[in-house]
Amino acid sequence: MGPHFILLISALIFSIGALGFVIRRNPLIMFMSVELMLNSVNFLLIGYSNELRSIDGQIFALVIMTVAAAEVVVGLAIILTIFRTRHDLDVDHLDVLKG
Repeated sequence: MGPHFILLISALIFSIGALGFVIRRNPLIMFMSVELMLNSVNFLLIGYSNELRSIDGQIFALVIMTVAAAEVVVGLAIILTIFRTRHDLDVDHLDVLKG
């Protein structure tokens, strides 16, 4: 598995995540798409870290996973609160959080 293969797979997974984020209007699908994009970056970091025989990319990927887990917790709490008040999860109609 060479660096070109790692880059190709990571770009493919990132493109699928970006396409899912742009096309779908469901916030849960959008969060899953963002997580897919973050995982593709983690795959790229870990793959190239392995190719370069360095641990820096793996440590940075661990930090990204930690931040992504915190982001999901906060995002799902906001989505759950909006769903409880509006019973609608269409992103185009989410202006509930405006002051």
